[in-house]
Amino acid sequence: MPDTIEAEVVELERQYWQALRDGDEETPARLSDDPCIVSGAQGIASLDEYAVANMQKQLTWKLRSFEIDPNMIVRVIGENVALLAYKVHQELAVDSRRLTFDALDTSTWVRRNGRWRCVLHTEAIAGDPFGRDRL
Repeated sequence: MPDTIEAEVVELERQYWQALRDGDEETPARLSDDPCIVSGAQGIASLDEYAVANMQKQLTWKLRSFEIDPNMIVRVIGENVALLAYKVHQELAVDSRRLTFDALDTSTWVRRNGRWRCVLHTEAIAGDPFGRDRL
């Protein structure tokens, strides 16, 4: 077991990613708050436990691999709140095509009753903030 809050939440974040890659439905549900707020290119959502547990069945893509940049920023707000910000390289299968990209992600973790849960996760595709690299 990790000996610091930083190490513990970083490991939980990696477990979440690994579960997505492996098609594991139980781990994301166990690690997500009810509800968990998610924000990204597809919009914003407040996902309850049922939605998180069934998320894998709804996906129109498959995460093939991921690599979290080791230069992750971790900020512990108190003994029960921690924030993570990091870059992640992803390889996906989308519409039978291989797609790779880098994204910038953040997660907020809260510990209640001795259990850490992700209460907020955001993702933005890395690139020009004005979209000029996609014209």
